[in-house]
Parts: sequence; structure tokens; C-alpha cells
Amino acid sequence: MQIGIDLGATKIEYVLLDDKNKELERSRSETPKNFNDTIKSIVTIVQNLEKKYSSKFVIGICHPGNLDSSGAIKNAHNSQWLNNKNLIKELRKKIKNEIFSENDANCFSLSEAVDGAARHYNSVFGIILGSGCGGGLVINKKIFSGINGLGGEWSLNQMPLREIKSNIHHSESFDFTKRVEGYLSGKSIEKNYYLLFKKKMTAKEIFAKYRNKDKDAGKFINKYKDYLARSLVIVVSTIDPDAIVFGGGVSNEIDFLDEIKLITSKYLNEKNLKTVFLKPIYGDASGVRGAALLGRQNLI
Repeated sequence: MQIGIDLGATKIEYVLLDDKNKELERSRSETPKNFNDTIKSIVTIVQNLEKKYSSKFVIGICHPGNLDSSGAIKNAHNSQWLNNKNLIKELRKKIKNEIFSENDANCFSLSEAVDGAARHYNSVFGIILGSGCGGGLVINKKIFSGINGLGGEWSLNQMPLREIKSNIHHSESFDFTKRVEGYLSGKSIEKNYYLLFKKKMTAKEIFAKYRNKDKDAGKFINKYKDYLARSLVIVVSTIDPDAIVFGGGVSNEIDFLDEIKLITSKYLNEKNLKTVFLKPIYGDASGVRGAALLGRQNLI
């Protein structure tokens, strides 16, 4: 059995998997907004489970950002209290378990590649479209992090743009940052919609208005489709994965993956694009399940 722990910006979730990937327990609670209390929460989760099951467990943890050469977390933009902290080193002062950690998008991708939506494919790219954006690459059921720990971080790329003619008035007032995340994340959707229409709305509300045939939301989301397809050109032309799995809260709102694939195909001039676009089987639980799988993979 393995424990998986997902350190999200708003929630800590844990799962206990048996050796056949069956969930024995899963629960979540609010994320502490400081590092010391985060450590205490993880230790409490582990100790309670070990007491209940009278067993010592391997622990896998997924978190935003990635690790520098010293093992400290960096680029955790929505969980700033984790930055420059060596999570595993601090935990080992409190508990003596085997502990592994990885970027949350990598864990999401691993879960869906091992026994999720992309289980039948050898190369899988997982995309997280949530408050922020992230990506993870899994090849032959193994995470590929790269020498800098940046494998899969497609959202750090500059969005491949040429002038996009638009009927949206004042399109020049788009205050998009140049990176992919500045166009596609939930926070960017809300910011950019406000810049255009001076209306404060959540991403969920904007997608709902789009589905209800609202004119402004329709134009905005159609442009979003174009940006998403452009970003996927980077992925397909560089990695050429068998499958791309779309996760995260914004992805839950997307019901037009076939359309995105068609637009991507046109930009690539690839009429028969073989890459499969998929929704995840485990949804929001994929990250924490992938975290649990980390220990198993690292002990093989």
C-alpha cells in the first residue's frame, strides 16, 4: 500500500492505494497557508493512517512547481509558502518513511497513463488547465522530468502568435502576458475577459454564458479555442505524443475537444492527426493517485 498526498493551493488531499490501485481511503482538507503547518498536516495524515492500519507506508507527494538542484521547490506560483523549501528534508526530521515528490501535473499524467484514460498509450502528455497551467510527460509509464525538472512545462513557452484578426472590439487592449499560461489559465481567462468587457466573472460563469449562446462570451471562448490549439502545436510538433489528456477545473468546462483537435490539425497542416485528445478518468483525483504511484515506481 502507498499513501499519495496532493498539496494544492486550496486543499490537501490524501489517498491510500492498495497494490492493485484500489482506493482504500481518500479525504481532503483546507490547505494551511504556511510551510510549518503544511508539514504538520502531512505528518498527521501519515501517522493517523499508519496507526489505523498498523503498517509503515511509502509516501508520494505532488505539489505545484518543480525542484531545484538542492531539492527545494521552485516556481510554486499559487503556493508561495512552498518556494525555496526542501519538503522531503523537513519531513524526514519528523517521520522515517520513504518519501518521494513530484510536480502535480507529472503526477496527474502518471495516473492517467498507468491505469486511466491513456493507459493504452506509450507516450502521454498531461495538461492541467486550472487556476494556473501545467504539463507532464510520461513515456512507457514513467515520468520524464528532464535534467532541469522542466519536462512537460509547456505553459512556460511563448504563445505562438501571428496577428489574429478579430471582430472583438478593442482587441488591442488585451493585456495578455506572452506565455501560454497568460492565455489559458482560469485566472487569465477572468482577467482578460474583464479587460475586454469590464465585467468581473469567474471562468466557470464565462463558459456557462458561452454555452447559453451569449454573444460576448461566444467570441471570447472561440478565441480561447484558437489559443489552446496554438499552444498544442508546441506539444505535438516537439514531442508528438500518442495521447494528450486534459485535466483541471477549466478542462472540466471544455466540451469541444474535437474542435480543438481540428484547429490544431490545421495549424500543423496534418490532415490525419493521430494524437488522441482525452478527458481523464479520475478527474480531480488523478494527481493524488499519481502521487501514490510515485513510491511504487521509485522502489522498482
